[in-house]
Amino acid sequence: MADGRQKIKVGVLGATGTVGQRFIVLLSQHPWFVIHKLGASPRSAGKPYARAVNWKQAVPIPSAATDIVVHPCQPEHFADCPVVFSGLDADVAGDIEFAFRAAELAVFSNAKNFRRDPNVPLIVPLVNPNHLSIVPQQQRLCSLRKGFIVTNANCSTTTIVVPLTALEKAFGPIESVLVTTMQAISGAGYPGVASLDIMDNVVPYIGGEEEKIEWETLKILGGVQASDDGADGKTLAFDMHARHPLRVSAQCNRVPVIDGHTECVSVRFARRPPPSPQQVREALAAYTPDAQTLGCPSAPRRCIVVHEEPDRPQPRLDRYFQDGAGVSVGRVRQCQVLDIKFVALANNVSIGAATSSIINAEYAVLKGIVALPQQA
Repeated sequence: MADGRQKIKVGVLGATGTVGQRFIVLLSQHPWFVIHKLGASPRSAGKPYARAVNWKQAVPIPSAATDIVVHPCQPEHFADCPVVFSGLDADVAGDIEFAFRAAELAVFSNAKNFRRDPNVPLIVPLVNPNHLSIVPQQQRLCSLRKGFIVTNANCSTTTIVVPLTALEKAFGPIESVLVTTMQAISGAGYPGVASLDIMDNVVPYIGGEEEKIEWETLKILGGVQASDDGADGKTLAFDMHARHPLRVSAQCNRVPVIDGHTECVSVRFARRPPPSPQQVREALAAYTPDAQTLGCPSAPRRCIVVHEEPDRPQPRLDRYFQDGAGVSVGRVRQCQVLDIKFVALANNVSIGAATSSIINAEYAVLKGIVALPQQA
């Protein structure tokens, strides 16, 4: 680590999948973490990673992972990993992540299974890492000392909550959000959407996606409130933006783009009169998240890049800026129905998935939430 301590051993679950591969690319050169264990399905177990994976990244398999033998996703194989990243599909993630937490392991998950759990933080690290404050309560309720689960958000939700947070910080509560997404095919995993369905086409339906955006946004943008529980003391709960009710309406579309979700957003502010488009541009560009201030190494140097060009952002041009760790916003202008409208773009397999989990883990390490082994 930056202070000269030994690197932290980490494990990756679902290591052969799309998100697992991105985890491995990002972790292979991480200044704090070192890939130690890889987990995948039984058909991959026992093989060196290079033979087990159908590699689909634009860079070669990192040498740090090539010869690591893949294990089944069972906690006993990962006992010496203080941090475990999960890129598992939701079909299998629930039981596996539950078992890893029960085995006193810290799990940073990209899956949806625990996002609605009232004691599991749903964190976009550029927005609400302070929600990690509920982890001790999760541990207490589950009779754990070190184990916990932290989830990151759906990739389409991540794209909008970063600029929404910047706007609420500058101008107060937002009352209404309308968002139409144009989501990349990598968001469906591999092999994903059939070519005959997506080529020369736009599919105006992604199962469960609209509900995720509408619900997750409230949990992420809301606060954590304490209530007096009598003999047991204080209990923490997410307020779901209840203090300033927020309505979110989403329409989700799959488009023939490989990586990068583009979203057209309109917002109405509670405060009247609303800010001007120029004030909004300045607030977006000035936004600095806690993860950046604290020194998380994977946090982007510029959280939100504001484009002045009339035709930006674009997935092909902007999705890999800062290795996909930030959000791009453009076409900020007045909305004739609400107040302000803009276009947002985020890399769905980076800040929308693996990068978020990694920054969440970095933040948890810096805050002492992850229990690290004693240094020799």
